[in-house]
Amino acid sequence: MLVQWFLSGQVRHALDLRKHVRNLLEAQRDLLAPEAITALEEACRKLRTAVEERADAKRLGEEMASLEAVANKWLKTYPHASWRENVEVVLVAIAVAMAIRTFFLQPFKIPTGSMQPTLYGITHESSRNQPEVKFPTGLSAFVDSWFRGVAYYHVVCEADGELRQVEPPKTVFPLVKKQTFHVGDRSYTVWFPPDQLFGGTPNRAGLYPGQQFKKGEDIIKLQVTSGDHLFVDRLSYNFRRPERGEIIVFETKGIQGLPQDQFYIKRMVALGGERVRLGDDRHLRINGVRLDATTPRFELVYQSSPAPRESEFSGQVNETVARQHGRGGLASLFMDERQELQVQPRHYIVMGDNTMNSLDSRTWGDFPQENVIGKSAFVYWPFLNQGKRPGRFGWSHR
Repeated sequence: MLVQWFLSGQVRHALDLRKHVRNLLEAQRDLLAPEAITALEEACRKLRTAVEERADAKRLGEEMASLEAVANKWLKTYPHASWRENVEVVLVAIAVAMAIRTFFLQPFKIPTGSMQPTLYGITHESSRNQPEVKFPTGLSAFVDSWFRGVAYYHVVCEADGELRQVEPPKTVFPLVKKQTFHVGDRSYTVWFPPDQLFGGTPNRAGLYPGQQFKKGEDIIKLQVTSGDHLFVDRLSYNFRRPERGEIIVFETKGIQGLPQDQFYIKRMVALGGERVRLGDDRHLRINGVRLDATTPRFELVYQSSPAPRESEFSGQVNETVARQHGRGGLASLFMDERQELQVQPRHYIVMGDNTMNSLDSRTWGDFPQENVIGKSAFVYWPFLNQGKRPGRFGWSHR
């Protein structure tokens, strides 16, 4: 039958017809009279028999016409049948998408710069009252927004006044947000505002209540560069454990000092039972063995030795080195190169690549392997590079 299905369009049509009638029969079985059920099942059986016996085109056409006539006679007509079918297709698509998300690939957004420059988080740059800075418009702005993940926000004061009120973001339609604020007696609206545009940390707009503005001044002149969007491979770790150097995503549940409902992404550097130290040379020691650029998956982490600074590979920085560069408090569990931490069985230690700007196991220690949900698999957006940021689309990051 399989060969016939591939070679004959009429056979494919016949089997599709039979399948459709069978589905409707099962859906309406409790509503149909016994004679209707018998007639429909018999017509379906005859059509299948004709296919199995390799009947000629004439007989196959007759059996198809017979099944169609029986179906039209006994099956009940659904109101708005086309809508029903469309809804069924949508529901099936949603179910498939949820299954893929749960068991295979889960989308994830990089919120911070702790993994730079392997993976980038959201950054912003204010150019308020810098008239020499020109933002792209038209097609160029469209390409930047949709393909590079770079958005521009420019609001100019229309009349003298002070910043009086900032309303919370509102969802106008699905995926469409706006945020309104008031300066003097004028209202201003920002469409598709970035997270934390006003207030909190990082307060991207850099505004505060009572701030004074003159007509013609920039209230907001901001470039926001989105973080990487990637898929997390949730399948592989069902068959093997994470390996050193892999970039993993894990739940913060049970980790002291962290919000209990979030997911973090870091590089796994040590496994259960291992002894870990951080040298003053910014290299890890695992069971006394120094990691370097020849260690698999650490090629970029140890590719060079610049002075530690934010947004750059700095190796793994202990507390002594961090304080030398004005960043104390990063590694309370690794005060100097002599302090050693033993990883508990079935636990992991993780660190960000940008260790001058990463909250990681140097502060809160190890966590259970059950917290791991998967590993970084594929950066699906942005498609193009983002200015000084190199393109990361695809599987190339590691």
